[in-house]
Amino acid sequence: MLLVPPLQENNRIPYYIQLYDYFKKEIISGTLPAGAHLPSVRNLAAQVHTSTTPVELAYQQLLAEGFIVSKPRSGYYVQQVYLISGVRPPQEQSPLPARPITARDSRSYAYDFHISRNDFSVFPHKIWRSLYQEQLSNPDLLQYGDPQGEPALRGSLAVHLRQFRGLQCTAEQIVIGGDQYTLCSLAALLLQGRTSRLAIEDPGYHLLPATFKRHGFEILPIPLQEDGLDVAKLCSSGASAAYISPSHQFPRGMAMPVTERLALLEWARASGGCIIEDDYDGEFRYHGRPIPALQGLQEDSPVIYMCSAAQSVAPALCIHYMVLPKAMLPGYHRLKNELYLEHSASRLNQIALHYFIGRGYLAKHLRRMRLLYQRKHDLLLQAIHTHFGEQASVSGQGAGFHILLTLRSGGSARQLAELAGAAGIRVTPMSYTWWNRAGSDEPEFIIGFGGIAEEFIEEGIRRLAEIWQSYM
Repeated sequence: MLLVPPLQENNRIPYYIQLYDYFKKEIISGTLPAGAHLPSVRNLAAQVHTSTTPVELAYQQLLAEGFIVSKPRSGYYVQQVYLISGVRPPQEQSPLPARPITARDSRSYAYDFHISRNDFSVFPHKIWRSLYQEQLSNPDLLQYGDPQGEPALRGSLAVHLRQFRGLQCTAEQIVIGGDQYTLCSLAALLLQGRTSRLAIEDPGYHLLPATFKRHGFEILPIPLQEDGLDVAKLCSSGASAAYISPSHQFPRGMAMPVTERLALLEWARASGGCIIEDDYDGEFRYHGRPIPALQGLQEDSPVIYMCSAAQSVAPALCIHYMVLPKAMLPGYHRLKNELYLEHSASRLNQIALHYFIGRGYLAKHLRRMRLLYQRKHDLLLQAIHTHFGEQASVSGQGAGFHILLTLRSGGSARQLAELAGAAGIRVTPMSYTWWNRAGSDEPEFIIGFGGIAEEFIEEGIRRLAEIWQSYM
């Protein structure tokens, strides 16, 4: 019989998290081997003397992260957690064609399914204004600041990331920047001399690989499988750095299971390489707990973790950050001194955000935002099911701020997007996210739900289905 320690009744940690943490440790350590049959929900609930709800929640979180699998009419089984060792020699790569980009569009749309807009209807304006005004009376904050970022904010972020994203880091490992490009450039400079090849997800987000390419790196697109980056192809690519978004891949939306995450970490250690983890929306998962970041899966992991306050608070703050492996800190400080780096993010915003985090406002704000975005997410899925039916499929749901809508019939994505735009509906073809398929025009669309008002979602999707009816 599987032995499960008694739940700690006086612990502030909910029962389902205690159960989840226990099984996660047992699986990673190998105590629970691959193929082990877990107790049924009812049996385990009886064994630990609780209701079935905590057990169901714990199993669902383990299932979402890939620690276990569910077999119909059989139950839950431990998934194989394996490591991939050995790296094959480099292969010749063909030149990359020019890639399309999405131009900024300042037009106003009646139904705006923008892929990166926020909803500020519940933003705590009074609290933020009060925190910001507190800093205006401090003349020291008008001086130059720490180029690595304000120490107070780095300390608050370290606590927040450990608590909410499962990172293993200290304030000394965090570097704050005013935009993504600044941090991407620093990461590229830090990796120069160690590697000249960067593997990326294809399709994926292009800002970081485009920055690395400008710094002289060869970009190696790696295809996606159903559960994320193809690690076997990564191992044979000859790259010793990889850029991934494992908790909610952009744009496909899948979450990489733990077996593949561990394989990535083993690849990095075996090759002496580095993983760049983009956790752009990791705090926003709508059913179950957010999936912990890859960086915290092993101590001193060779991972550069990248995120920002753009989605969790507001993009106008211009506060982005990365967490460096401890081994890279001496290189960063040499670079900082050599280039006479200065702070690139507003000190006033940094200190205001520090207090916003430290006084508990961010945690409260995130809870409210998750509920708001979950309602929009669910409304969007229901509207697509109602008005598109079997004529379209949806993927990437359950997290983040967009879903991927694929029409089952043919048609040009560009033409369909133009038709929608002419009718006041903004949708974005997915084709621009390919790195080496510049001519792709498949009818796949990134449908954002973050910025559109709840009352416009259903009507916008209904009109979109009507407009596209002759193409489906």
